[in-house]
Amino acid sequence: MKEVNLSMVPEANVGDYVLVHVGVAISIVDEEEALKTFDYIRQIGELNELTSDELNSDNQQRTLK
Repeated sequence: MKEVNLSMVPEANVGDYVLVHVGVAISIVDEEEALKTFDYIRQIGELNELTSDELNSDNQQRTLK
């Protein structure tokens, strides 16, 4: 898990999927869209910063804690 600044989406709740740009959540997205995006990022090989443990946890998606 990574810390994210939620000042732009104060309505975000624990368990929400958020779109993050340079450490700042900029919008809330639904689970279906989040999983599609995560799959695309995986396909293009841009998940280098994640560990295999993170990839295999919680529906293969990071959520707010």
